[in-house]
Formats: sequence, C-alpha cells, structure tokens
Amino acid sequence: MLFKNYNQIICNGENSEIKKQRKEILDILTLAIKSVDPYEIVKKNIKEEQISIDNKIINTKNFENIYLVGFGKASLKMGEAILDVLNIKKGILITNDHKGKINSNIIKLYVAGHPIPNQNSINGTNDILKMIKECTKQDLILVLISGGGSTLLCNPRIGLDDLKKTTSLLLKTDMEISEINTIRKHLSLVKGGQLVKNVNCDVISLIISDIVNDPIEFIASGPTSPDSTTFDDAKRILIKYGIWDKTPKSVRKIINDGLLGKIPETPSKDNPIFNNVQNYIIANNRSLCLAAEKYAKKIGYETRLITTCLTGEAKYVGKNLIEYIYSNYKSKTKKVYISGGETTVNVIGNGKGGRNQEMVLGSINYLNDKKIVFASFATDGIDGHSNAAGAIADGFSMKRALKKNYDPSFFLKNNNSYEFFKLLNDLIKTGPTGTNVMDIQLIIC
Repeated sequence: MLFKNYNQIICNGENSEIKKQRKEILDILTLAIKSVDPYEIVKKNIKEEQISIDNKIINTKNFENIYLVGFGKASLKMGEAILDVLNIKKGILITNDHKGKINSNIIKLYVAGHPIPNQNSINGTNDILKMIKECTKQDLILVLISGGGSTLLCNPRIGLDDLKKTTSLLLKTDMEISEINTIRKHLSLVKGGQLVKNVNCDVISLIISDIVNDPIEFIASGPTSPDSTTFDDAKRILIKYGIWDKTPKSVRKIINDGLLGKIPETPSKDNPIFNNVQNYIIANNRSLCLAAEKYAKKIGYETRLITTCLTGEAKYVGKNLIEYIYSNYKSKTKKVYISGGETTVNVIGNGKGGRNQEMVLGSINYLNDKKIVFASFATDGIDGHSNAAGAIADGFSMKRALKKNYDPSFFLKNNNSYEFFKLLNDLIKTGPTGTNVMDIQLIIC
C-alpha cells in the first residue's frame, strides 16, 4: 500500500460522505503514482535491445558497449529496468534512497544527500567522470535523469561546506527552480551540459521531468543539455532575492570570475559537444495528472484538469484554487478537479513543513463549511524538510482545529504546516516513492 496512514486519513472524515471522498482521493493518487513508476516507464520505451521514443528507434546492438549513468530520485528503479532489458558493460547510480539496493555486480551505487549535497554526491560524480572517460567512439552512454539530480550529481567549483551553505540559502527563498538551477550550473563542473564535454561517444538521456513545462536544460540542472543561462543571470538572481552578499565569498568569486571571462561559460546549443547527444522526456506531471483523471472518471466522477503548470507561493495558491473552483464550477454532480506543478514557500518562520502542506493549510479558511475535500501531494513522497508527502483537509478541518484550540493562521505565519496537520492526524505519509514528477492536487466537491 502506498499510504502508511491510509485508514487514519479516511477515519478523520466527519461523516460517511467525507470518509468516502477521502478514500477516493487516496485511491486516485495511488493509481496516478503507479502510472509514473520509473521501472515500468523505462521498460515501456526499451524492448528487445531497441530504444523506441518519439517515433525514433535506436538499435543498441550497433554499439560495442553500453555504459549506464543515473542520478536522481528515480535512478534506482530506472536502473533496474535497464539491467532487465539491456546488456550493460558498467554503471554508476546516485540515489537518495537510504534503503536502496541493486542486484548487480556491474553497477556501483552511491547513496548521497538530498536536498543538501554531501561527500557521497561528490564521490559518486567523480566516479562517473572517470568511467565515461573510458568510453570509445563505438560505445553508448545511457544517462538516466530524474528530479533531485541537481543535488545528487555534484562536482562543485567551491568547497563542500560553502556549497551546503549556499544550497540551504537558496532553498529558503521563494525562487523558481529554474532560478536555483541557474546558480547551481555556474557553481558546477558537470551541470549545464558540462557532463558531456569530454565524451567522444553517443549519449542518450532518458529524463523524468520534475519541472513545469519540462525544460530539459533545468531538469537536474541539465547536465547533458545545452545551457541558455549565464554567469550574469546567476548574479542577477542572487541580487534579485537579496542574498548576493549573504553567499560565501567563494561563490561570489566564481561568479565574478565568470563575468570577467576567467571561467568559461556553460556550453550553449551551438557547441559541437552536443552533436552526439540525444535527450528524451519519458514521463512528466501531465502524464501523472491524465492518469489521475482517467481513474477518477472510471469510478464515476466528472473531472476537470485545471493545469499541469501550477506555480506561485503555496499558501496563496491553495486558497486561490478553492476560491476559483467554488465560484466557477457549481454542479449537482460530484466532480474531481486536478492540478499539478510546483509551488514555492517563502520561509520566514521557524516551523516545519513543505509546499504541499502549506498549500492545504493556506486554504483551511476557504474550505470551512464547504463540501470540499482537498489534498496536495509530492510525488516523491517527501514534502520539504519533513517525513510527510503532503496533507489533506475538508470543510470540517477548521472546526476540528478550533475545537482543539489550534489557530491555523498562527501555524501558517510560522511556516509550521507539518505540526498543524500532525495534530489533526491529516498528514499524508508514504516514504520515498522512487519517482518524482512534481506535485498533484486533487479536489472533490
């Protein structure tokens, strides 16, 4: 079962109707997550020693050796699928799954830090760089990329301690992920297309997208993709969010040296290093949301897919979703509204939580007394710095909180959504799911 507290979440419903809707939200989420299982997605695209994507067929028998490289939250499952269908010479995978194992003596597995990089992130990346230098023109490097790869694939131009401080600083702002990854690229020797700069064979990247609109250059900071960003962009973003002077001196030196031309820019699309590189998106948030919609229809609901490009500050996005739905779509029939994307949290308090929990908490006042059940869920099973994947609430959640003398606005101001939903027993818990295609919101009304 995907949800560790499946029965508890259902039992928290005030009446039989709410219980039923809570159950159905969890069941829809379960089927949606199965639809983006990395193992099944990879096997779907590789059969009988052929990679078949976007109406293009690549015969792997044409290569002398196939080397496997993987990094991200889905790398383990993706790697397992590759090993089941292709003959791999050698491989290295970097994951954040501390329980992860792989049954192969040709694959070296590194368990590294996330969302803050650690020494294993660097060690695994160094081993990848050594391995790909072994490849000849007759070989193929198969690269498996998924969300979390920006942290897990790590060869920084600065010291690890300064990188940790900088990463923590970036994550506490409400920057878009593309802005965070612009900075990461210019502090790295492998991001922003630099992973393939010394490769002299074909490279095929299979990518599970965790960024709105699937921009390949920003997914895991685009290690096999041309980069359109610059050192000037990186500095401008740090100044925009008021943290340029708060970053370590080594960060400012690298960026200023880049602006002076002392450090080369990340490679752009006209760079010949990409002549033999092919990048393919094999799963994304849209495929997740469409699967959720299909199952909701199957169990009898009318559905509406609002967007798969949801962005903004989480606490406002939650209330805006509820207001939008309640004012625009009134019907006698029960409906499931679906959205997906990735919001941000502007951390000003000392609490614990994540964007999905904060989104639901931000909507509590607007759910009150309405016949609505709302859940927001991180598909990787990890919402922010917590052991929850998200949260669920309904029209009775406000009353339940006030009855226990919990003021939702107090928890929201302190960015303490985790503690609020923990007290209500309405955290959604799964543990790491082994995939990552951003977040999904389900609303039944």
